[in-house]
Amino acid sequence: MEELYFTAGSAGVRIDKFLAEAIPDLSRSHIQKLITAELVTVGDKAVKANYKTAVNDEIKVQIPEPEIPDIQPENIPLDILFEDSDILIVNKPKGMVVHPAPGHYSGTLVNAVMYHCRDNLSGINGIARPGIVHRIDMDTTGSLLICKNDAAHQSLAEQLKEHHITRKYHAIVHGNLKEDDGTVNAPIGRHPTDRKKMSTRAPHSRSAVTHYKVLERFGDYTYIECELETGRTHQIRVHMASIGHPIVGDAVYGPAKCPFKLQGQTLHAKVLGIIHPMTGEYMEFDAPLPEYFLQLLNKLRHR
Repeated sequence: MEELYFTAGSAGVRIDKFLAEAIPDLSRSHIQKLITAELVTVGDKAVKANYKTAVNDEIKVQIPEPEIPDIQPENIPLDILFEDSDILIVNKPKGMVVHPAPGHYSGTLVNAVMYHCRDNLSGINGIARPGIVHRIDMDTTGSLLICKNDAAHQSLAEQLKEHHITRKYHAIVHGNLKEDDGTVNAPIGRHPTDRKKMSTRAPHSRSAVTHYKVLERFGDYTYIECELETGRTHQIRVHMASIGHPIVGDAVYGPAKCPFKLQGQTLHAKVLGIIHPMTGEYMEFDAPLPEYFLQLLNKLRHR
């Protein structure tokens, strides 16, 4: 069950109208169903559709997981960076969806992990996301953490919440960054008109911070490292685009035409650092750059 929280900024707005604007990817009829099912509360009390907001109302919306078919284990090879009885770190390939969702019930990382780990996966995130603590986009490659039991999952989810997990990504962006390093501190939320996109100009957004540094310059392209302080959907892609340097190959936030033949954004989750949930030891994992990324770097170096 997904839970969303909002604070009303003005009085006298019908709750269904408020939520339609706050959650643009939910239809009006879906919002009405949530209200009827008493899944919309203000100050812990269920409200009706004609309820009108008061300033600073604390609104909570619970969205049940959609009905999904049985997820089957599938014998898909995994590139394993580390494994013990509590955690599994994999290097996710390009084009692989992390967990099953409408349109992707097969061939996901979860299908592969279920086959590899059998019954040794945490169940905290439900049947569609066994072992999954965090996710990366389908066309983003690199380090991903899987938890084999609930104790490990709780520990690592807490580390994620408290920003204690090191997450460094490598990317190639359009343009020549002016500074050698910097920080983008811009809240991110669902795009007001295009529900598939995120935006730094969304009316309802959450804090988001990305630190970046230049690794190599190629004139009109720059190879950078980004370190996440928060982990919002599409965070690095949105933040780099917001400062005029979208990621090369990003068809959603970048230019319509890409000068290179790529499958999605040139973004790789390179370094993942965690405190082991059982031993308390700090561990860091480094996923080598994928071949397509190395080839593009080579091409840029020898233009």
